[in-house]
Amino acid sequence: MIRIALAEEHTIARWALRAALAGTGDLEIVGEAGTVEETVAMVRRTRPDLLLVDTTMTDHSGFDVLAQIRELDAGPFIVVLAPHNDVSYAARAIAAGAHGYVSKSAAPEELLAAIHAVSRGEQVFPPGVEKLLAVGDGHPASALTGRELQVMEMLARGMTNREIAEHLDISVKTVDTHRGHVLKKLSLRNNSELTRFAVKNGYVTL
Repeated sequence: MIRIALAEEHTIARWALRAALAGTGDLEIVGEAGTVEETVAMVRRTRPDLLLVDTTMTDHSGFDVLAQIRELDAGPFIVVLAPHNDVSYAARAIAAGAHGYVSKSAAPEELLAAIHAVSRGEQVFPPGVEKLLAVGDGHPASALTGRELQVMEMLARGMTNREIAEHLDISVKTVDTHRGHVLKKLSLRNNSELTRFAVKNGYVTL
């Protein structure tokens, strides 16, 4: 029996996943969560074998949940259930600690196959990801530091400088400095272009 935890912010999506996976016979749903903070607490409490996670949860930036889960002792295998099948996004997920990556548009059989493969210690990702991981994804945003990437994703989600400052426990001036670096490194002129860039390249979904 594979013990699975679900991390998905939409209640109906969690309900559908729980119903579908619980009916397979060899999968047991041991917990579910709708935010990053709830996910980390739930994983610590239930200690699942595998975490099925949507990285677009809005209470934290992008792949924060992967980083936090990876820091846990004896953390679970992680399969990202992603909004699209973008190779660059998948490479970022694997680099951040995911063991598998499945698009939400995939057939249910693909998700089940990925869960079983990852549980056996295998990695599951779209064609082309391995090459990107070997040479670096070559993506324009790879020039950003981790904090700059966080700020970019939060700005693209519509958060204000003050909200970002409070969330990251830094000053508003520091947020504005990071914003300036992001715009310069990505050759963008304003927040509107930044948001379009983030959405187009899979860093956020709106």
